[in-house]
Amino acid sequence: MTARSLAELSDDERALVSRWRLVLGKDAERSGVCLSPGAGGENSEGTEEALGFLFDDDRGAGSESSQLTVPSWIDTVSELFPRQAKEVLERELVKRKGIHQILDQPDLLERIEPNVELVKTLLTHKDLLTPKTRVLARKVIDKVVQELKRKLEVRVEQAITGALRKDRHSPRRVFRNVDLKTTLRRNLKNWNQEREKLFVDKVWFYAAEKNKRPWHVIVCVDQSGSMLESAIFSSIMASIFAELPGVKTSLVLFDTQVVDLSNQVGEPVDVLLSVQLGGGTDITRALEYCSTIVREPARTILVLITDFYEGRPEADLVRVVTNLADANVRMVGLGALGYDAQPQYNRQTAGKLRKVGMDILVCTPEKLADCMGKIIRG
Repeated sequence: MTARSLAELSDDERALVSRWRLVLGKDAERSGVCLSPGAGGENSEGTEEALGFLFDDDRGAGSESSQLTVPSWIDTVSELFPRQAKEVLERELVKRKGIHQILDQPDLLERIEPNVELVKTLLTHKDLLTPKTRVLARKVIDKVVQELKRKLEVRVEQAITGALRKDRHSPRRVFRNVDLKTTLRRNLKNWNQEREKLFVDKVWFYAAEKNKRPWHVIVCVDQSGSMLESAIFSSIMASIFAELPGVKTSLVLFDTQVVDLSNQVGEPVDVLLSVQLGGGTDITRALEYCSTIVREPARTILVLITDFYEGRPEADLVRVVTNLADANVRMVGLGALGYDAQPQYNRQTAGKLRKVGMDILVCTPEKLADCMGKIIRG
């Protein structure tokens, strides 16, 4: 499209051409889609250069090199794009340009918008962190963890604390613990049709939490690289569980070895920095260890987060899950835990474990909390 014909376009048509120009990059000129200076808006050239810095290799750009560096690109993107777009582009920066430039210039870590993808990248390359970048990386990870925790904890507390208060009744007559639903249901026989009144001859009360045996939640997390996002959410969920009244929380990480980090369950950043990615997978060994810390099976919920690709005979895994189920331990197996996870897990093995007593889910953290609430309520 020539500059002369462009002048004849309406504002909407010019905006459309501008968007296609940004999509096509330098190839647009060879295809006849070009704009005269300023035609795409006062920021079009800066926007195009910023996108070209990331995508020109994919769009078949010529040999022209961008004048941008990583630091100047971050400044440009911050100026030209809204926050949501900025986060997407910065994830692409880390993905396409690698982490090395950022690690070589620690101040860049302070300028990139913290997000889960950046946390995953930092954890994947944590062995490359210098003492200075390790301090900055910890701040980034902590900020993301705290934001996610604030988002999740209200919903989790509502689902699980509400269930804890309602899973058993008590003879103690405390008004704030009245179980109104049960009281009404069990007194329906006393309905007086003539007077149109319900006469209550007995009131049911929920048990006070401090007088009840606690539930034991064991969170068992696969450390393999494909499970990294799930490991992030698992560590956060475990830290929330640990703060709930009436809940004892254990946190176990595994590959071919098993590490019990229950003493760090309230420090999810420390947990994540302890994750050792890669290696083999021995789910059986992890569950065998978990079985040794079960004290009261009927009040234990074991949450297993894994891709279900077992590194030893599958029959061993089926056997240990069967034994736990026979002991009345409630088990929830997650192929993924997060919001954007596209789980690649062994559905055949997961299906066999479902048959012997493990609930199999792929869900958000909130749905996991709802599921646990249902288990507690019975």
